[in-house]
Amino acid sequence: MRRRHRLRQWVNVVNLSTPLGLLLARACSGGVRRGPRGLLIGTGYRLPLPVATAFTVGNVIMVRGDGSVLERRPTLLDHEARHATQYACCLGPVMIVPYLVCAGVSLALCGDHASYNPFERLAGLADGGYPRRRLRLTRR
Repeated sequence: MRRRHRLRQWVNVVNLSTPLGLLLARACSGGVRRGPRGLLIGTGYRLPLPVATAFTVGNVIMVRGDGSVLERRPTLLDHEARHATQYACCLGPVMIVPYLVCAGVSLALCGDHASYNPFERLAGLADGGYPRRRLRLTRR
């Protein structure tokens, strides 16, 4: 494992985002396995929210199904790995609050949570499978 991945792994344990991700995985998925780059894969995620193929909490990527989607779509793994780095850089679980605020603003601006959410844009919209939507224009 590269030094930067080990550092991200360590920071996300210390800032408690990975323990939070593991708690969520244990409660809401079928199990956790080791993934590449110091990431953990929580498979069989069962809750209806968030509505996503995959999402990340700390170094834990939660996926619906067996996790093979990350092998079939390596750019999705890249996208989720960037979110893991964001947790390391943005005070761990505290990142969830600004992420949700940005998702709400993006939803109001264009009708989806990702297009104008800086966290999703920095992680790569296309890599995450998100189209880039245009701003809603209102005429009065």
